[in-house]
Amino acid sequence: MAGWLKWTVFSRPVRSIANNSEQKGIALNFDGKKVLVTGGTRGIGLAIAQAFAAQGARVAAGYHSNDEAAAGALSQLGGSGHSVHRADVADPEAVERLVAEAAESLGGLDIVVNNAGIGIYHPIATTSYEDWQKAWQQTLAANLTGPANICFCAAQKMIKGGGGRIVNITSRGAYRGEPIKPAYGASKAGLTSLSQSLAVALAPHKIFVGAVAPGFVNTELTADRLASAEGAEIKAQSPFNRVAEPQEVAHAVLFLASTGAEFSTGTVIDVNGASYLR
Repeated sequence: MAGWLKWTVFSRPVRSIANNSEQKGIALNFDGKKVLVTGGTRGIGLAIAQAFAAQGARVAAGYHSNDEAAAGALSQLGGSGHSVHRADVADPEAVERLVAEAAESLGGLDIVVNNAGIGIYHPIATTSYEDWQKAWQQTLAANLTGPANICFCAAQKMIKGGGGRIVNITSRGAYRGEPIKPAYGASKAGLTSLSQSLAVALAPHKIFVGAVAPGFVNTELTADRLASAEGAEIKAQSPFNRVAEPQEVAHAVLFLASTGAEFSTGTVIDVNGASYLR
């Protein structure tokens, strides 16, 4: 049978990856883009702000109360035209002011990253009912209602401006649970759902919404736990035997905010080093 088989090899010009990327409109260049990052002066938020600034964006970084850290963060952003804005995202009026001030400072608003959040330990077996109530109220206000309000205020400006990007920082805990801070896990699960709801609602307005769900990240907020006896166990959750660096979370955020990622609206990107698979 082999005698009658005939193979035909077709050839065509090979295009470079760069040319294909340009043809498809893929770009991680944010020259002139106006970006608001909440919780943008420390840890993951600072890494996100730095990454956008390094790619040519102008950044407004929101922060809660640490003026010294905010001033230091501002000095670490490359380029020019950046600003910092003090606001409690759990306060609806403060949120409205933050978005307005950021848009005024930047001259518009193209991208919003909801990174600010809190995590309060309140294990159900050992927490008083009063403290349980406080933990839930404070966590939901900062991690879910606050970002929802920022999305609302930002969307009004983006609709008028012809479109935009919103990226919400959720968590691995939204899927695998948070036994010692259940309000945190629940708030991040709610933020994931909100992101996907808004991806559908805002698509007709050319506003694209995504989420990034990190696991443990090497920041000052996790430094004590990572340095404790528990640290080795936490790192061993990933086959890489480490936790994420803030820059790795920032990389995923920039992808979702980039030109060419529009059809990934509604996507949740896991950045947990395969420590939890869903």
